[in-house]
Amino acid sequence: MLKCREIVEHADALLAAELSPGRRMAVRVHLLMCRHCRRYVRQLQDLLRAVPQMHGRASDAEVAKVVRAVREHDKDA
Repeated sequence: MLKCREIVEHADALLAAELSPGRRMAVRVHLLMCRHCRRYVRQLQDLLRAVPQMHGRASDAEVAKVVRAVREHDKDA
């Protein structure tokens, strides 16, 4: 049986339907038995649904700010 830590590691792939059939079954079995992980996956699902509605399209200034930050980070790394 999977451990809770493994559910956290695979939750995003579960919601994106990217797990193999065997892994998906193992995750679902764990979720049937663990209410804490069920709550975690449900909250992640709710968050993923809400994110697109939280922020509209990025402005040109916001995009430029992010690009500058990434370039600065790459230069420092």
